[in-house]
Amino acid sequence: MTDRALAVVRAGALTTVQDLGRPGHAHLGVPRSGALDAPAAALVNRLVGNAPEAAVLETTLVGCAVRPRSAVTVAVGGAPCRVTVDGRPAAWGAPVRVPAGALLDIGAAICGVRSYVAVSGGITVEPVLGSRSTDLLSGLGPPPLTDGTVLPLGRPTRPHARVDVAPQPAPPTELVLRVTLGPRDDWFTPEAVRVLTSRPYSVSPASNRIGLRTDGPALERALTRELPSEGVVLGAVQVPPDGQPVVFLADHPTTGGYPVIAVVRTADLAAAAQAAPGTPIRFVAVRRR
Repeated sequence: MTDRALAVVRAGALTTVQDLGRPGHAHLGVPRSGALDAPAAALVNRLVGNAPEAAVLETTLVGCAVRPRSAVTVAVGGAPCRVTVDGRPAAWGAPVRVPAGALLDIGAAICGVRSYVAVSGGITVEPVLGSRSTDLLSGLGPPPLTDGTVLPLGRPTRPHARVDVAPQPAPPTELVLRVTLGPRDDWFTPEAVRVLTSRPYSVSPASNRIGLRTDGPALERALTRELPSEGVVLGAVQVPPDGQPVVFLADHPTTGGYPVIAVVRTADLAAAAQAAPGTPIRFVAVRRR
């Protein structure tokens, strides 16, 4: 096996390979997938000299630990965390040189949820439908990492950035989600629409890459008949029978049978990826463009 590889020593709670995702296949029932905090993934790729489409690691809450078989440059961003190389502190948010055989440990998130690890040359697992992303809903792409997994790496093509630390937005202490009402807001009572956009919610611990689940006041439907399955998009706010809104994230299903009361602006979804359980949520209605 080539020495351009990364051995997983500690996989963590949920560490996956992610890139820009596989948009354009919804008609086949294939979700978009890709990094939930896309700006963080793009930044760490730039820091190590990778192309924007290079695959990175996305960790969840408790980080991971890996050992490169050859010297590599890495960058860790997204949720702030402690980074060490063979037990010695290393920079977060900046390029770090990791010798062959050294242990790179990405610690638990200090705040936020998901950290991103870029490695010079990118992770070059076999692409599926044009993407190397792990999709938890459909099962496409590489499975979530386990201890002992070995990931192939590409060859660096550009030098890494020369920065001490790259500024990144802090994880939200309050998640503000701008929403456009519809397409099925008329399936809810006027009071339910008012409640969604005026009452506080919080991030549920049951949230995952498929959807950000919420805890808060239940939304009452005006129409109780069955809704035929219809297409749903990234950021759709679907309301299941318990009345608790669910914001669809990257691994969301491409169709759904519960009404969508609103759709979150795409620009707000990166913050949603970093909102820890219990984070307050405010839905703010904005006009259709």
